[in-house]
Amino acid sequence: MIEAERSENLWVSSEMPLPLPSSSSRGFSSQIASRAQLEDNLGLTERVFSAAGAAFLSALLVNPLDVVKTRLQAQAAGVSYSHPLSNSIGRMAFFGPNMMFADLRCSPSCSRAGVHGTVSLCPPDCFQYKGTFDVFTKIIRQEGMPRLWRGTNAALALAVPMVGIYLPFYDMFRNRLEELSPENAPGTTIYVPLVAGALARSLACTVCYPVELARTRMQAFKEAKAAMKPPGVFKTLVGVVSEVRTANNLEKSLHNYRILWRGLGAQLARDVPFSAICWGTLEPMRRRLLGVVGNDSNALGILGANFSAGFVAGSIAAATTCPLDVARTRRQIEKDPGRALRMTTRQTLIEVWRDGGMRGLFMGIGPRVARAGPSVGIVVSFYEVVKYVLHRQYASS
Repeated sequence: MIEAERSENLWVSSEMPLPLPSSSSRGFSSQIASRAQLEDNLGLTERVFSAAGAAFLSALLVNPLDVVKTRLQAQAAGVSYSHPLSNSIGRMAFFGPNMMFADLRCSPSCSRAGVHGTVSLCPPDCFQYKGTFDVFTKIIRQEGMPRLWRGTNAALALAVPMVGIYLPFYDMFRNRLEELSPENAPGTTIYVPLVAGALARSLACTVCYPVELARTRMQAFKEAKAAMKPPGVFKTLVGVVSEVRTANNLEKSLHNYRILWRGLGAQLARDVPFSAICWGTLEPMRRRLLGVVGNDSNALGILGANFSAGFVAGSIAAATTCPLDVARTRRQIEKDPGRALRMTTRQTLIEVWRDGGMRGLFMGIGPRVARAGPSVGIVVSFYEVVKYVLHRQYASS
């Protein structure tokens, strides 16, 4: 039996394994009350501040992996990444006075044409991605290093409100369910993190989905002209709505804006299981690690325990839900507005299986796992450490 009195550090004891109701219902209830009292010391503003800081840091660090994953999945869905001079018209446009604007960033082994060999004539495989590392090298060589952070403004615009809703509401749902479950349904306590994570993620995804749609489209498509500045979040969303109005020849109406939530079903089908798997794995692992840290744990100990648990849980959840991520990407980058509105997640998965089999369903799993593990670890550890610091400030004041 776990000794509830072993730790004097309230923050750590609140995260340690809780005794099962069957062995000591009173002890379980007292620890739940202790956690609830501790959590109540932090208001929604403090939670949102902690979560927003965590999301900001994570988005900056892992965005390149998100770009790589999206490019691989978009290519598998039929998006063509070709040289701007791959056709005769394009080559003619870049010769003569305009040749200085030609894209010179393909492989040195490619043949050259034009005055002083300024125009490269690349074979098709120069602009086809063959794996994670290949995407990295080709994006850097052909489009420049900053392109790996394409969509970062959308990622920040998405991550801050998304995590600002997600983590605080996860805390609230978890605490409320843990208060109710020992009395009404003792056997369901183990499922509390799964249910709380699924509910919080569903709420956050629905509110923030249009920005998620913009980010995916910004990352997936190259610009037609190398010198043209790519559109931002707002222009991308305006373009999505304009496609529907043009295709349907309709006046501006609320119906047109439904396109901004296309693929939400695939997003929820991916993120709800992801959250359930992630929190169902993370919570017991985090409690065990915090139990190992012991009584004298400081911010560094809490950081390490939360990052380790988040890294493992995020990696497992990302690998498990990769087919649903492929389906979401394919629906978001669909250019035909009518088809985009008709597509379902099930139909998309069948289409992916028919086109690429198991390999197609798990396209981009490498960068997805490499992104999700550190991302979850960073977000959870930063969030908990900031809460820990704020709690100590309140306790000392």
